[in-house]
Amino acid sequence: MIFQNLSMTITAAALTMGLASAVAAQDEEAVLNVTLAGETHNFTLSDLQSMPISSFETTTIWTDGSQEFEGVSLKDLFDTLNVEDGTITATAINDYAVEIPMSDAVEGGPIIAYYTNGEEMSRRDKGPLWVVYPYDSDIAYQTELVYSRSIWQLDRISVE
Repeated sequence: MIFQNLSMTITAAALTMGLASAVAAQDEEAVLNVTLAGETHNFTLSDLQSMPISSFETTTIWTDGSQEFEGVSLKDLFDTLNVEDGTITATAINDYAVEIPMSDAVEGGPIIAYYTNGEEMSRRDKGPLWVVYPYDSDIAYQTELVYSRSIWQLDRISVE
């Protein structure tokens, strides 16, 4: 009898935890809103993490030493949304905005990073999302113009 009650208690606890986990995933807050032709697509961190993962190691002018960045490439994001041309306006939490040409959304190009060195980025550490280019891979990525496109605390994108 004791084992039966214990078994029922453990089963009930497992079901409760599973239900709580499912509800939490359902209630996950959007971290990126992408507006195309007046239609907004909301992406949670889980949505972004379910897309093909891009990562690279590079130095930046804002951090010390080489850092590993992981996220979704701009190319993969816009391929998912069937967007091939236009100008990307990327906007941060504080409403700071930059323009990024769609021509930057290439294989091996910039990513919307959600991890730095394997950890989620807090707002204090430029997160939760940061547009990062593989600066060390090509001298063309080491210009003031490209650095200016490397927006952190990203939360919105629109394409015109």
